[in-house]
Amino acid sequence: MSNIAFLGTGLLGAAFAEAAAKRGDTVTAWNRSPNKVLALKQFGVIAAASPAEAVRNASRVHLVLKDDAVVEEVLVAARSGLLPDAIIIDHSTTLPTLTAARAERLNAEGVKYLHCPVFMGPPAARNAQGTMMAAGPKELFESVRAELEKMTGRLVYMGARTDLAAVNKLFGNALIIGLSAVMADVFTMAQASNVSAEDAVKLFGFIDLNAILAGRGMNMAKGIFTPSFELAMARKDVRLMLETTGDRPMAALPSVAARMDQLIAAGRGSEDCSVLGIDAVQRR
Repeated sequence: MSNIAFLGTGLLGAAFAEAAAKRGDTVTAWNRSPNKVLALKQFGVIAAASPAEAVRNASRVHLVLKDDAVVEEVLVAARSGLLPDAIIIDHSTTLPTLTAARAERLNAEGVKYLHCPVFMGPPAARNAQGTMMAAGPKELFESVRAELEKMTGRLVYMGARTDLAAVNKLFGNALIIGLSAVMADVFTMAQASNVSAEDAVKLFGFIDLNAILAGRGMNMAKGIFTPSFELAMARKDVRLMLETTGDRPMAALPSVAARMDQLIAAGRGSEDCSVLGIDAVQRR
C-alpha cells in the first residue's frame, strides 16, 4: 500500500480520497475548507493543515482543484514538502495551453507531473468506475499505471503530448453540457405541450446516438455534407420547436437557429444540417 496525498477534497476529490483509504492506502488530504477534510476522518483520511504538510510523506500527490490558477497556487504551497521522487497526478480540468506549459516547466525542474482528468462523478470515483485519461511521459505513466487502474473503470493513455488529455476533457465536457442544454430545450417543449419530462426522456431511447456519431459525426469531421437532412428543412423544424415553446426560456436552440440562418444566407441551405460545423473542419 502507498502513502498518498489529495489536495482538494470537493465532491470528486473527497470521493477519491475515501476510496483510496478504503483500499488500504495511507491518505493525507488538504482542502482550503478544513471541514471538508475532517469529514473524511471516518474513513481514515488524515487531515493536513497545509499543502506542504499533506505531501510530506506522499509518493503520489493527487490534485483535484478548480482551475489553473488554483493548481498553480497549491503547487507553490506544496513544493517545500514534496518528496524528490513524488509523482503529481493532476485530475483538474484545466486550459490545455496552460497545462502544457505547466508540465514543461515542472518536468524541467525535475518534478514528475502527469495530467489525468476524468469523466466520472463522486459515485463513480468511490467505485472505480468511469474513465480516466492520462497525458505525459510514457515511462512516468507506466510507473503509476497499476495504481491509476485501481481508481477507474477505464484508463486511457493519450500519449506524451502533455495537453492532450486536457483537450479531450474539454471535448467530453462540451458534449455533456451541450446534451444537457438540448435536453433542457426538449423538456421546455414538453412542458409547453403538456407532456411530462419523464415521458420526453423515453424518446431518447428511440434514437441511436452512437450511430449518429459514427455516421453523421464522422462525415462532419471529414467535411462531407452530402444531404440526408437538409439544413433548410432542419431550420424549418427548429422554427416549429421555437414556436412550440413560445416565450419560455431556451438553452440552446435559439443559438442554433441563428447559426442556421447565417449559413442559409450564405447559400448552404441544401447541404446536410451538419454543415453547422463547416468553419471547424476542412471541406472536401
